[in-house]
Amino acid sequence: MQKEKTEQKKLNNSLRIVAKSSFIVLIGLIFSKIMTYVYRIIIARELGPEVYGLFSLALMISTLFIALASLGLPEGLLRYISFYRGEKEKGKSQYIFRFSLFISIITSIIIGLVLFLFAEPVSTNIFNNSNLTIFLKWFGIFIPLVTITNLFSLLTRAYEEIGWNSFIINIFQPFIKVTLLGILFFSGFKSMSIILSYNLSFIGVLILSLIVCSYKTADIFKIPNLDKKTKSKITKDLLAYSWPMMFLGMIMFIFYGIDSFIIGAFTGSEGVYNVGIYNSAVPIASLIGIAPILFIQLFFPLITKEFAKKDTKLIKDLSKQIGKWIFILNLPLTLLMILFPEFLINLLFGPEYIPAKFALIYLAIGMFFFSVFNVSEKLLSMAGKSKAVLFNLILAAIINLILNLILVPAYGINGAAFATMATYIFWSIISVLQAKYYVSIIPVRRKMLTILLISIPSFLLVYYVKQLVQPSLINTALQGILFLLLYSFLILITGALDRNDIMILHSLKNKNLKSILKKTHKQKK
Repeated sequence: MQKEKTEQKKLNNSLRIVAKSSFIVLIGLIFSKIMTYVYRIIIARELGPEVYGLFSLALMISTLFIALASLGLPEGLLRYISFYRGEKEKGKSQYIFRFSLFISIITSIIIGLVLFLFAEPVSTNIFNNSNLTIFLKWFGIFIPLVTITNLFSLLTRAYEEIGWNSFIINIFQPFIKVTLLGILFFSGFKSMSIILSYNLSFIGVLILSLIVCSYKTADIFKIPNLDKKTKSKITKDLLAYSWPMMFLGMIMFIFYGIDSFIIGAFTGSEGVYNVGIYNSAVPIASLIGIAPILFIQLFFPLITKEFAKKDTKLIKDLSKQIGKWIFILNLPLTLLMILFPEFLINLLFGPEYIPAKFALIYLAIGMFFFSVFNVSEKLLSMAGKSKAVLFNLILAAIINLILNLILVPAYGINGAAFATMATYIFWSIISVLQAKYYVSIIPVRRKMLTILLISIPSFLLVYYVKQLVQPSLINTALQGILFLLLYSFLILITGALDRNDIMILHSLKNKNLKSILKKTHKQKK
């Protein structure tokens, strides 16, 4: 009995830390998401689907080139500076930063030049749209700036200045980007306002990162006093760790960017236009990814620490509880996207983008599955099964590529969305099976089935009402509110919330923002 109470107390404490940390992360994340949507909506509404498609393609292609230019050095820098700081080896930290910066400057200039020179043949021969050329050339010019900025921004993380890093990336950069877009667009720059605002925002980030680093990481800029043998070993270790990270970045591009790429290349003269339409559905569906980010950011280090202590019971309970929280938040959001895809697209992007309604439904379903079972991926990482995680990503990327090649020429953007949905579901199943095999944990609670069942009458009632009333902003908003109220009411009266859920709700209710921030800060110390 005493052992059970102790275990429950440990679980309660861990869940409180996750919930409170998630609340803090939510603030920066909400601002970042709002500003990102404002940025995309201004482009999509004011300049139309084709220009929005050009921006989406240019951003996707430049992201691949930036991954190549970085050579995975930012990830290596993060690991080794943290490692050397733990060993109090300042000289090694200084050398590895200088080496990474020097190599990044050279490679980013070369890669940027390649994109600049090949912008025209890529635009005309692959995407059948010469208007893409100017976007790719300018993005190529700014690749060195973006690469170096990413390096300095990541340096703040290596020195555990998470607050500054979050402010720079989630608040400062989106604000600068939107402000520049507004000023440039209304000054008459039109399409160039997109190119300049997006890339010039990195100058602001670089300047602020340099200022922060000059105060918080001043020792990193000093000249190291190391012998050639030590420098050679550091360089060898860094490159051995970093190049697979570059490979991983390229695979991530294949998974997340291939649908837009295939749409642009395989849907004829309207390929870029179709990319713009498709990319109205993608950011809406990505809202489903917020809940996993909120909880998993702290969930992973918590379970890793308990794994070292061999506390399997706590890991299992935490995994199931976090899986349930993600499920209970994302299920109504997904169902609302299925019920009102036209309304959401029209509200945010305008009537021109409504053809993406079925794509939004497919993407929402796929994102929902992956959001819930992403917990299994973290369990694999916790257990040190990094090869299994990489295998899953490679396999998912290949499947997504093959399905896109098959479905996009025949079904356009709906084929791309269906391919992504199928891949997400497959990836989720594989992750769950592997987590079950390696750590004997499936992040599912029985009450999740209850939650799923009680969502059905709410869904059917609102769907029925939707057929009876005239579609309008007010009517749709009222239907959405009706769904959420009924969903919440049924959860409360059916006992779908367990004692852990109620404990967290009471904990958050009885704490104001100031005390939560203060307590979490102390816990981090």
